[in-house]
Amino acid sequence: MVLSMAAFAGEDAFFKAATTHVPPGTVMIGFGVIGACLFALMALSRGERPMPRLTRGLAIRSAIELCGRLFYSLALAFTGLGLTSAILQATPLVVVAGAVVVFGETVGWRRWLAIGVGLIGVMLVLRPTGAGFEPAMIFALLGMAGFAGRDLATRAAPLTVTNAQLGVLGMSVLALAGVVVQAASLSLPVIPDGTGALKILGAALFGVVAYGLLTQAMRSGEVSVVTPFRYTRLVFALVLAWVWFGEVPDGWMLAGSALIVGSGLFTLARSRKAA
Repeated sequence: MVLSMAAFAGEDAFFKAATTHVPPGTVMIGFGVIGACLFALMALSRGERPMPRLTRGLAIRSAIELCGRLFYSLALAFTGLGLTSAILQATPLVVVAGAVVVFGETVGWRRWLAIGVGLIGVMLVLRPTGAGFEPAMIFALLGMAGFAGRDLATRAAPLTVTNAQLGVLGMSVLALAGVVVQAASLSLPVIPDGTGALKILGAALFGVVAYGLLTQAMRSGEVSVVTPFRYTRLVFALVLAWVWFGEVPDGWMLAGSALIVGSGLFTLARSRKAA
């Protein structure tokens, strides 16, 4: 799980770096196409169909994931890597709250309190009334909400759909999101230069490796034990943001990140105890 989170942070860093050479829409299209092809080869090597049959549940999941990938990619392109990654850590909290509304799950007052504390952490990172606020931060917030919705919708996906097929579907959605961004900019995709192409390829390779490691972690370990290590992604992201992009987190961001991670770990612990 730790290696998976490191790879996901590397994927985000390569993606952000690629947007300095190529428009975000083009990066999303290239990343999505390469990733879909790699997952398709993975599925074929296992004797699986590359693309699953699109059921109603998968269609809903894909539509929600389209929003998540669209806004998260824009957040990476226009805001800091560390800030975007910090806001993403609130996804499990939103998933828990959403499970109450969508699936009627029961959540005690302690977990509701933890969710509230985590959302306060998000507000500290965003600083909506301070000089550090950037309108583009809203992209990160919408991306996080989209990913939370995708995780909830995953429960509606048929169990017969394999991880490689979900990977093909997810990367195809990313490419489609790139088409949407490119169309909104009223321009055609550009051919990336050598450096831009290598960074897009790096993002795709890190993304596929990260997904494979994540699948291995979830299948070979106890879920309640390995899941908290998802938060190591923030540590890797902050290090890469500092080394690669010169981003230095301030006290507000570190405090907000601590509240988000702490409340998330508490929520996971309470969920395990309830189970």
